[in-house]
Amino acid sequence: MPRSGTELQAAPLDEKAAQKALLWIVAAGFFMQSLDTTIVNTALPSMAAGLHESPLAMQPVVVAYTLTMAMLTPASGWLADRFGMRATYLVSILLFVIGSVWCAGAQSLPQLAAARVLQGFGGAMLLPIGRLAILRSVSAERYIAALATVSVAGQLGPLLGPTLGGWLVQTASWHWIFLINLPIGLVGLWAVRRFVPVGRLDDVPRFDFAGFALLSLCMVAFSLAIDVPATAHRSAWSLALFALSALAALAYVPHARRRRAPLFRLGLFREPNFGIGLLGNLVARIGSSAVPFLLPLLLQLQLGYSPLHSGLMMIPAALAGILSKSWISGLVRRFGYDRFLLVNTAIVGGSIMSFSLISPEWPLWAQIAQLSIFGGANSMQFAAMNSVTLKGLGKSDAGGGNSLFSMVQMLAMGLGATIGGGLVGLWSGELGSTALAFRYTFLAVGAITLMSAGIFRWLDEVQVKAQARKA
Repeated sequence: MPRSGTELQAAPLDEKAAQKALLWIVAAGFFMQSLDTTIVNTALPSMAAGLHESPLAMQPVVVAYTLTMAMLTPASGWLADRFGMRATYLVSILLFVIGSVWCAGAQSLPQLAAARVLQGFGGAMLLPIGRLAILRSVSAERYIAALATVSVAGQLGPLLGPTLGGWLVQTASWHWIFLINLPIGLVGLWAVRRFVPVGRLDDVPRFDFAGFALLSLCMVAFSLAIDVPATAHRSAWSLALFALSALAALAYVPHARRRRAPLFRLGLFREPNFGIGLLGNLVARIGSSAVPFLLPLLLQLQLGYSPLHSGLMMIPAALAGILSKSWISGLVRRFGYDRFLLVNTAIVGGSIMSFSLISPEWPLWAQIAQLSIFGGANSMQFAAMNSVTLKGLGKSDAGGGNSLFSMVQMLAMGLGATIGGGLVGLWSGELGSTALAFRYTFLAVGAITLMSAGIFRWLDEVQVKAQARKA
């Protein structure tokens, strides 16, 4: 008697093999997401030429993707519970692939930005739903090891992305940095249907659409306020958008108090490390997120590097970041989070500011040293900030805190590109020199990162007060 379709899907693999296949699928999704976040940067000058735009005006390509991901991240878990992990994962990959094909066929910057929004809809759900699938399918004893396996894929994206993007642009065209997602996505669709469990829950609470709308409005208005085009009414538009962003954030407070299950509980901020860590993350990541956008532009526009050469220059930072991850635990145990973050933030900010020294006469070994120091310190900074922000949350707040934290990370990535690109464009016009504009911009975004050291300084005061209360 022939088997049903469900039986045919489940029979060939035992539980262990199915879990291994699931890990590969989630790792591939994470790799695809992290690759797409970094592969675009080295292609921006070529994309600008193809679309008849200035390279300094290309930050919407980055911002549209990261801002969409920031907005959609909180909804991903609810969508997986409501419609099932398999169905939601299939839709996310499909949207990502369709968005990629649309990006490759874009004929103007607005079309490309719109296509990146569609890509962001798909990319926002890849990692959170993958983590959820692992959590529900893997035993507690194997969960940490499973996440570690997946995180390796995320580290490969920044390592390979800039070089692969530069190579594709140089040997083919910029369109291929998006078209390579097509075969990967098609294989992913088959694998998800084959191996990912249905994962649909029967009793799913109503989603907080009002809270979601308020926080999305807050983020979008804030990002647009920073990126208002230079016009006679620029200041008025920026102030109006900043006010709209603040009003949306303030309106969320009474909404969250009234609602039984808000998008994010206000009680999250009763854990002082979470509030301080969230603000410190936002400020610190603005500067460090500007670097992957600005540096390939500097290398290609000012130093005359080819796309492939500028992509290869990103490898020292990625390698140093991977190697330095093993140092963070020992350093934090020895010096504590507050002291470590104070010193390491200074190193990250100083290394960003040092990129202002790069010029055609600047030696190659110095560039490699700068990138290595930045990559290693920045990787440890992220690990320490992630840990200190989330470590104090209880089990009931861990999911919501992690989602809000992911939103802030993505928002900071978009703000980094917006602020960095905006400053270069502004100072290029005022100073009449793109070289000076890049120099001042690196000094400015490095100073923004240095400002976060003052925020992390509060950690010491919080810990002292906590110890005094216990005494």
